[in-house]
Amino acid sequence: MNTHKSGGHPSSSMIKRTYKDAINALNSLQSNAATIEAARRAAGAKNSRLIPEMLEWTRRIGYKPQDLDRLNVIHVTGTKGKGSTCAFATSILLQYRSPVQVPGAKITKIGLYTSPHLKSVRERLMINGKPISEALFAKYFFDVWDRLSASESDPEQFPEMGPGVKPAYFRFLTLLSFHAFLSEKVDTALYEVGVGGEYDSTNIFVHPTACGITSLGLDHTAVLGDTLEKIAWNKAGIFKQGAACFTVEQPEPALRVIRERADEKKAASLEVVHTRPDLAEIRLGINGDFQRQNASLAVSLCRAHLERLGFELGDFEVLPEEFVTGLEQASWPGRCQILRDSKRDDITWYVDGAHTAESIASGTAWFAQCARDSHRKVLLFNQQTRNVESLLRKLHEQMDAAGKRFDNAIFCTNVTYADGRYSDDLVSMNVAQDKVDSMRVQKQMASIWDGLSKDSRKHLFHDIETSLNFIRTLEGPLDVFVCGSLHLVGGFLLVLEGRT
Repeated sequence: MNTHKSGGHPSSSMIKRTYKDAINALNSLQSNAATIEAARRAAGAKNSRLIPEMLEWTRRIGYKPQDLDRLNVIHVTGTKGKGSTCAFATSILLQYRSPVQVPGAKITKIGLYTSPHLKSVRERLMINGKPISEALFAKYFFDVWDRLSASESDPEQFPEMGPGVKPAYFRFLTLLSFHAFLSEKVDTALYEVGVGGEYDSTNIFVHPTACGITSLGLDHTAVLGDTLEKIAWNKAGIFKQGAACFTVEQPEPALRVIRERADEKKAASLEVVHTRPDLAEIRLGINGDFQRQNASLAVSLCRAHLERLGFELGDFEVLPEEFVTGLEQASWPGRCQILRDSKRDDITWYVDGAHTAESIASGTAWFAQCARDSHRKVLLFNQQTRNVESLLRKLHEQMDAAGKRFDNAIFCTNVTYADGRYSDDLVSMNVAQDKVDSMRVQKQMASIWDGLSKDSRKHLFHDIETSLNFIRTLEGPLDVFVCGSLHLVGGFLLVLEGRT
């Protein structure tokens, strides 16, 4: 799952150098569904090798872990809210950014590394709040590709990193972020963990300024463990000696493990962040009442980071104006996002990439609060890899508690377009294509929903474009909730924008 053999991807001499070529080469590093399943079964045995291998890959592109100290990293993990927390923090820190030419400036370029992306892979690597350009992405991508091709690892020490082997998709992008951010002279960087923490590809920083854990839940249990305590142990693996560490409120068993890990890692401090009451008076840039918890964590992370860099912020009894502005201006597309339809002014789209039981509950509560009694309510849902029954039950419970129901429920695959194509940036080999084509999961979801909500009309479609076009034929006015998968949301946004 973490390396890719040469048979599946082109050699350096065969590759052209455009952005599209970079995306095609990157997609060749994706693990197929069978490989992922095998890796899940062998996860425990392989874990001990993951960080040594990542350090070796980093060496092969010309860097040592200590080089990453120049990035002044804020490291964030958790089950839900990681991306939103990073978005709030980035927006706050942008208020403290100085022009590059100012002597003695402490923050000039802010990098943000997150996953997954919605519409473009470039979203994963942002500088000063914007995705890096296609030209820069291609340049740095092939820099890394070529350095890996031109270097070797000791076959006895790293038997799975032999000639022609490249790191898998997420690892490669993490390496790319190191190279791009260091080359662009980023001096503050926020890194969102991919999965877990202890063994994650991002977990090779020596001296992060601050580390944070968002709300924990049972997710990726095959890899991280089947209890909150095991998951907390893994997540708190990002804590480092001397770093200011934070967690939002967690169930006591998980919190106990987090405290033990902070001691074990010799963290400078561990603070349990409570939701700040004063945030109720601020119109956060990301919708949803639950975002106040993520915003509170972002405030604590930014305060620790800025003070570490030498900023004097005062006693914080009143939030500094820069923090308020940052929280108000924060943006995180695809998360509790409200969009108007360009072709029908009586359709409102409520879009949330929620894909865990906890985030589905929060996202559905937000939609139920927004949805108008006078409007027909429509669900557009997919989740290709997780336990769909628990997610749909949670969704139905939240709607039922609010006294609302969906008139129509539409289940589709993540295929972007009606002709069966995906956007290049959204190609995924993580799910077997025969499962997608047979719509096995969608039929299962429709059956589950039929047991939960007999009154809803159920519809199955093979792709997002056809689903969206069908919704536009329904009698309005409509409030439509799009959720279940960030891959679904990304494809939906492309189709809604009319991109082909």
